[in-house]
Amino acid sequence: MKVAVLTSSRADYSLLYPLLIKLKQDGYFNLDIIAFGTHLSKKHGYTIDAILNDGFEVSYYVDTNPTSDKPFSISKAMAMVIRKFSGIWKKGKFDLIISIGDRFEMFAACTASIPFNIPIAHIHGGETTLGAIDDIFRHSITQMSTFHFTATEIYKKRVIELKGSDKNIYDVGALSIDNMISQKLLSKEIFKNKFNIDISIPSILITFQPETVNHNKNKEYINVLINSLSELKNFQLIITMPNADIMGNYIRKKLEQFIFKNDNTIKVESFGTIGYLTCMKYCTMLLGNTSSGFIEAAYFPKYVINLGNRQLGRLVTPNIKNVPIEKNEILKAVEEYKNIELPEYNGVYGNGNAADNIVRILKLQYNHIYTS
Repeated sequence: MKVAVLTSSRADYSLLYPLLIKLKQDGYFNLDIIAFGTHLSKKHGYTIDAILNDGFEVSYYVDTNPTSDKPFSISKAMAMVIRKFSGIWKKGKFDLIISIGDRFEMFAACTASIPFNIPIAHIHGGETTLGAIDDIFRHSITQMSTFHFTATEIYKKRVIELKGSDKNIYDVGALSIDNMISQKLLSKEIFKNKFNIDISIPSILITFQPETVNHNKNKEYINVLINSLSELKNFQLIITMPNADIMGNYIRKKLEQFIFKNDNTIKVESFGTIGYLTCMKYCTMLLGNTSSGFIEAAYFPKYVINLGNRQLGRLVTPNIKNVPIEKNEILKAVEEYKNIELPEYNGVYGNGNAADNIVRILKLQYNHIYTS
């Protein structure tokens, strides 16, 4: 079974890792990895190296990065992805495309495949992020796809609503839980040696992405966030950089200026999967609006201050506190961590066998469709 797996960023590669391992090890599959998006951007850490260092071969390197963070550039980049991927789908002769998530470039790559009638398997459908245009892309990929692998039963029901059918829709759990269980995280000492960060110091792991639905508010939001962070002198602030979204470069520059002026801050372009999960495990709390604050943080569990509306609509577990992007509310939420008692992970995102579930289902469905 010739399978094309799409990965366009450090975030989705980290989720796909346990599935890629299974596909590579199983002789039933002929695996082609197609890397594009920020994987090929030096500004975003050139994370194609992480894929290669993990021992995978990349079949296609596709440079599709927008020239700026303005809407016009994002739109042009989408057109470029469609144009470049049309050639890949023409000559690749794939039996299946595996797509994950909701990025604009992921949507464009899948769109290019539609005239070729290549079945798509979509991972992480049914989720909602009302503060990001990713919502539109995610649900559109759902409509394009033949197979659907959701992270929870709630999201499975939403995909059924979107498709008007329950055919080929499976709640397999979240691949990130596979990572938590199967991969050995670093000790504090090894983490310090590798990243030059002492995670034994009270630390806040911060990831802030632009809200791309109401993107004109992002200048206000990043100023509020920076003013709030300026008050947190008793913490080490570990700040990861934003994705290539509308106004992502603007937020990046503001964060870099803040980091340059404050000794208690650290900029991280990309930890890699193990480094990021290790940092999450040992930090005091998470602050920002990243999707990893919903699934991965629920497993540890870790206190999460989720800002604004970017992730509005996702399943909220007891470790998450939703907070408006207002200085007083942010500082109040940070102070409240002292009184928070977090319940143990309840298995809502599965128990670490998502990759096995996906591989098993694909084999069954492929045999049924193509050999019957």
